[in-house]
Amino acid sequence: MSGPESSAPHQIFDPRALAARRRRALALGPETFLIDRVAEDLADRLGAVSRQFAVAADLGTPTAALARALAVVPTIGRLFTFGPPERADNDAAADPELPPFGPASLDLVVSALALQTVNDLPGALAQIRRALRPDGLLLACLFGAGTLTELREAFAIAESDTTGGISPRVAPFADLRDLGGLVQRAGLALPVTDVDRVVVRYDHPLALMADLRRMGAANPLSARRRAPLRRATLARLFEVYAERFADPDGRLRATFEIAWISGWAPHDSQQKPLRPGSAKLRLADALKAAEHKLPGEGS
Repeated sequence: MSGPESSAPHQIFDPRALAARRRRALALGPETFLIDRVAEDLADRLGAVSRQFAVAADLGTPTAALARALAVVPTIGRLFTFGPPERADNDAAADPELPPFGPASLDLVVSALALQTVNDLPGALAQIRRALRPDGLLLACLFGAGTLTELREAFAIAESDTTGGISPRVAPFADLRDLGGLVQRAGLALPVTDVDRVVVRYDHPLALMADLRRMGAANPLSARRRAPLRRATLARLFEVYAERFADPDGRLRATFEIAWISGWAPHDSQQKPLRPGSAKLRLADALKAAEHKLPGEGS
């Protein structure tokens, strides 16, 4: 690499490092099994929605896999792609941190495995909400908190044992409950979150690390240690991984947690919660149970 990578001190993820990782992945030959899987899943989920989306945008997805999968979804009219500069089929390059959308210009925004490295995710979701027309939909997936827990734990033990300290080696990803709150905070109605855990097995930790490089997913943290990994630390990492995360046949597990989020721009046609006191049937009557008043309650 020609020079040191740097970033603003308040950023969790280093944008220059992210771009460098994507360029290296292309040079090595990208590993696409995860992005291909979630692209098909997203297309299936969207196919179950009985709603027409005249104008849609694919935001940040690192490859053309999602655009290909959505090409056969009949409810989508025109899909515009806004991916990283390295993506060949872009309609325009875009940073998911700053979506280039006008107000109320889209019926649908989709994104696959891109939003997990956005430094200001609440801000990005709020901008997506602003870009959606009434009753427009956001449907996205990103890596969740359970991603690469095995590698995270093995690195922590290995560094602690060999250097006496721990440095950031695996990115922190958002918890599913937090993501649901962020969708709601952005002003999207009817938020839904769920998770899909994908366990991949490897012969050796080096094979996992090679896949991460080819996904462009090697350590992009601003606070990462710049010094090369010590041989003793790497050897201890291999030992810990084999001791703790091997199946009976000796192969090693690596978990990828795919967190799904969705929400709709508010519209009068959507279901709304009942006003307090508006129920026409008492709970006690519905359950055919006796109703007992607490001390101090009125008659």
